[in-house]
Amino acid sequence: MEVLPGKHFPLGATWDGNGVNFALFSQHAEAVELCLFDSAVGGAELQRLRLDRRTDFVWHTYLSGVGPGQLYGYRVHGSYEPDAGHRFNPNKLLIDPYARAVAGQIRWGDELYGYEVGHPEEDASFDSRDSAACAPKSEVIDPSFDWGDDQHPQVPWNRTVIYECHVKGITMRHPGVAPEWRGRYMGMASDPIIDHLLALGVTAVELLPVHQAVQDHQLAKHGLSNYWGYNSIGFFAPDSRFASGDLGEQVVEFKRMVRRLHLAGIEVILDVVYNHTGEGNQMGPTLSFRGIDNASYYRLIPDSGRFYMDFTGTGNSINVLHPRTIQLVMDSLRYWVEEMHVDGFRFDLAPVLGREPYDVDPGGTFFDVVAQDPVLAQVKLIAEPWDLGEDGYQLGAFPLGWSEWNGRYRDAVRRFWRGDLGMAHEMAVRLDGSPDLYEASGRGSYASLNFVTSHDGFTLNDLVSFEQKHNEANAEGNRDGTDESLSRNWGAEGPTRAAPIRRIRERTKRNFLGTLLLSNGVPMLLGGDEIGRSQGGNNNAYCQDNEVSWFNWDLSPAEEVLLNFTRQAMLVRRENPALRRRDFLSGKAGITWIRPDGLPMTDQQWQDPRTQILGMLIDGLCSDEIGEDGRRVPAASLLLLMNPSDRSRYIALPPVMGGGNWEELFNTAWPESQPPREGALNLRSHSLVLLRLGAPIESV
Repeated sequence: MEVLPGKHFPLGATWDGNGVNFALFSQHAEAVELCLFDSAVGGAELQRLRLDRRTDFVWHTYLSGVGPGQLYGYRVHGSYEPDAGHRFNPNKLLIDPYARAVAGQIRWGDELYGYEVGHPEEDASFDSRDSAACAPKSEVIDPSFDWGDDQHPQVPWNRTVIYECHVKGITMRHPGVAPEWRGRYMGMASDPIIDHLLALGVTAVELLPVHQAVQDHQLAKHGLSNYWGYNSIGFFAPDSRFASGDLGEQVVEFKRMVRRLHLAGIEVILDVVYNHTGEGNQMGPTLSFRGIDNASYYRLIPDSGRFYMDFTGTGNSINVLHPRTIQLVMDSLRYWVEEMHVDGFRFDLAPVLGREPYDVDPGGTFFDVVAQDPVLAQVKLIAEPWDLGEDGYQLGAFPLGWSEWNGRYRDAVRRFWRGDLGMAHEMAVRLDGSPDLYEASGRGSYASLNFVTSHDGFTLNDLVSFEQKHNEANAEGNRDGTDESLSRNWGAEGPTRAAPIRRIRERTKRNFLGTLLLSNGVPMLLGGDEIGRSQGGNNNAYCQDNEVSWFNWDLSPAEEVLLNFTRQAMLVRRENPALRRRDFLSGKAGITWIRPDGLPMTDQQWQDPRTQILGMLIDGLCSDEIGEDGRRVPAASLLLLMNPSDRSRYIALPPVMGGGNWEELFNTAWPESQPPREGALNLRSHSLVLLRLGAPIESV
């Protein structure tokens, strides 16, 4: 092995076919050592090389004769002055922030901490124990991969239907997935999973975090794990938990998964966590960023560098105001698009990235840098528009080009269908894509990512079965998770044999799904809701890597009915351009809100809290769908009728000019569609009906 000076760019470990260039940024380090490990003998450290070249605070070297599969880590020397923000400790082996793969999981021990565990952190002494035996190792990879003719599907926003799921959760119990692929990237890419997604009509999967994550020490003590993965430590590395092979296979298998999903026309969106890392607060371990350059990578309290600014509830916040840290985030995003071929990102706690330094600025550095990037301009960008800091709820405030998880849509739909009074007006606004939130900024209906349930909270089944959270299995005394889910159990807490309760629960599930898929905006379905997945009332199953979170594919008759209804509702959306509008209709010709007598709603009725029945008539001429020939796609007029009240009502159907009939597309009170109707419709209590204006037909 020949040691050469190497280059300061690109950062990370880069193999060129002959050797590897290593480059690590640290502004405040006094010395850096590169440590090489032998995977064949249990990760024993073979050699330490001091990097004596530094360019623009990047320490670098080139090793000829080293190649893919080489395990490595860094030891960084410098001052250990927590009050000044510096926590260097060369006894701690550190993960390369730019590592393309990370081998092994953490083996928790006191050696991983930079201070002596068992003492108050501010009084503890510098810990001199070596952490290498407990720490994961970075790995050099071969980036080559035969992508063939792989192309980004580039599904337009108005045709996008997102399916949020966990790689392991959806595959672990599927009988059609090969046992060795269950819980793995290759299971996600298997025919049974892809067939299920295609049969539903899904156009994109939004995967819970797949960046290499830290398994929490506290959870490990209780025999639990961070199943969701919102605890990133490797922003370039696919999580090795989901790989079926040995060293480096996670990269290859992730690429194979993306290639197969693309072949089916399905986009891959990653849930990414750039707001914090898994190193926690000042009491946390020293795994990577903290030991490389704590003062550069993290937001520290001014004049008290021992402590971290925490807008995330996890103990730390990434310092995207530092040029090298924002470079890390941008390099990571581009890497996942260019090298891993993903199609978009959902940013966890996105306001954290816009805090400059305290207030959220939608025109701030991070958003400006993203906006001008030519690679990211081609992918979908989705914000979770809240964090735990002051004024952290930023719904509607994100820049052009961004979509947002619309929490007001979720809450309005839940309140409406559980029967809350005074919801008619807000429900109408949410059905139209929430123009009150997005129209003024110049964004279209794509800005509203509509959802009723997500990974965070009750599943759809539990939303209609529980009014209290049941998180005892999380070992936090049922204190975690939200206390108000806007749910309704319809008369019994949890599973019941009472037939009337079971019937109304199934109907309400269909109401939620129908509303979601008929609303203007981008629908996101929580994976498993279409088959009645339950978490037993747990509304914060982040640590449940077991049957609580894994899909049960052994469907009951009721679950089969629900699945078929979901497919039908998806098909209705796909086949009716009037449901895929890019713009809003509120206040414009083309949409009419009607009351039970078939006449337009009045201001008095909008303001009356007793108004519950809502009718939305969409003129097919308002469709803005453009075909491949550049012309507007013809669309039929639609009538959506919703009754969340406790009694049925006859609804007068609008008269049809020039002939034709109102054709019932689906009715949540009846699993099967009914014949075309004329004159009036008996709208059952707690039900939703969608009708389409069809050409004149002979009487049935």
